[in-house]
Amino acid sequence: MDGVLLDSEACWYESRIEFAARLGKPWTMDDQKLAMGRSTIEWAHVMQERLNLSMSLDQIMDDVITLVMAKLGEQLPILPGAVEAVKLSASRYPIALASGSPTRVIDHVLKITGLRSVYQTVVYGDDMQRGKPDPEIWLTAAAKLGVDVTQCAGIEDSGNGVRSLQAAGSYIIAVPSPKFPLAPEVLALADTVLPTLEHFTLDLLETAR
Repeated sequence: MDGVLLDSEACWYESRIEFAARLGKPWTMDDQKLAMGRSTIEWAHVMQERLNLSMSLDQIMDDVITLVMAKLGEQLPILPGAVEAVKLSASRYPIALASGSPTRVIDHVLKITGLRSVYQTVVYGDDMQRGKPDPEIWLTAAAKLGVDVTQCAGIEDSGNGVRSLQAAGSYIIAVPSPKFPLAPEVLALADTVLPTLEHFTLDLLETAR
C-alpha cells in the first residue's frame, strides 16, 4: 500500500525524522531503507536498534503511527493511476491487498479510497509472524484467494517487498518511487518495472501468464 497506492513513504520518513529529532537523534535515508516494507513490529525494532533506544517497541510504534496518521489526515496522497489499477485488475482477476503497514493505517486508507469492497481479501502485516522480505504475507494472500502463489503477480515499490515476491515465486512488478529509488540489484529481480501505475494494463498481466 505505502509507496504503491499512496505516496506515503515520505510521510513515514518525515514522521521518523520528527520522532528521532524529539529524542535528539538523526534518522537517515539509510535508516529509512532498512525500515521500508517491513511489518510494524519489525520497523519499530529497526528504529529501536538504529537509534539505540531503551523505549519499548509499543511506545515507538504508537508515537510514529500517531505522527503518520496526522500527516495522512491532512491530505491522502493517492498516487496517479493507483485506484484505477486496482479496479482494472479486479475487473478480471481476484485481488488482495498484502501490506506491512499498521492495521489502523490500512483501514483508514481503504475507507477513504473506497477500495475495501474492491479487494477480495486484505492481509495485514500486523497479523503475520514474519514481515517482508519473508514471503509469508504473499503466501497468505494467495491462500485466501484460493490461487497458486506462483500464478500471482505482485506490485511492490520497496526492496524488501520485491525480495518477498521473489521468495514467494510470484511475478514481480516494481513501481519504485523517484524519492526512494531501488538499487540496481533489486530492480534486476523484477519481471517488469513501471514508472507509475498509470502505465499498468491488463495486457501486462496476460503477458505474465
